[in-house]
Amino acid sequence: MENTYLHNPELEGDAFFWKAGSTGILLSHGYTATTAEIRLLAQNLFEKGFSVAGPLLPGHGTRPTDLNQISWKDWTAEGERTYQFLKNQCDKVIVGGESMGALVALHLASQHVEIAGVLCYAPAIKLTLSTLDIIKLYLGSPFLNQVDRSSLDCSDNWQGYPGLPLKGALQLLKMQKAIKTQLSQIHQPVLIFQGKEDTTVAKEAGELILNGIQSTTKELHWMDHSSHAITLDRELDEVTRITIDFIKNNI
Repeated sequence: MENTYLHNPELEGDAFFWKAGSTGILLSHGYTATTAEIRLLAQNLFEKGFSVAGPLLPGHGTRPTDLNQISWKDWTAEGERTYQFLKNQCDKVIVGGESMGALVALHLASQHVEIAGVLCYAPAIKLTLSTLDIIKLYLGSPFLNQVDRSSLDCSDNWQGYPGLPLKGALQLLKMQKAIKTQLSQIHQPVLIFQGKEDTTVAKEAGELILNGIQSTTKELHWMDHSSHAITLDRELDEVTRITIDFIKNNI
């Protein structure tokens, strides 16, 4: 049955695991999205011989009101479950994600020193929201289930809820605060991508992560023609190439 709550319901957005080589990569999607958001990148990596897993995070892929019933710890718990599964399938595991999914990856890296590396695509550790925007979010959340947004990045290939569930968004803000306190526990190689056309994540997000982690190997790449949905946008091939080079050279 078609899910009428989703933008592009015909796309594949369920959890997946594709077995290939002995190095596994966990990729998590962002807030309101599904695994369709990271599936193209996952396919590219799978074709290069990596085993790839993509969890469908709780509250996603069903109906928007479900996201208002979720704690951010439910998202990291699903990331943990998928990591443990992938760890049993592979000799080495790299964690990554798009937007909020990058925060799941950073959390996992802070908890597991054996994780080999971290891949952050448009990491949502700080958003472009103003203080007034955040106040409105807190004031509106008891009365509004969700609000509309003006546009969807890469809407032809993106699947998810067109609106923004407000209580779930507050959980994302809580998640940001928690992950910031965990950055100093991260020592693995870290690769970060940000798009110059991204209007969702603050420009200083990548530097915030670089300055907070203890890693000696860390890179930040700005993509000139990419929006927030870097893993779906026009520079995906270049993003894939940089990702694979980083893994080969550092992990």
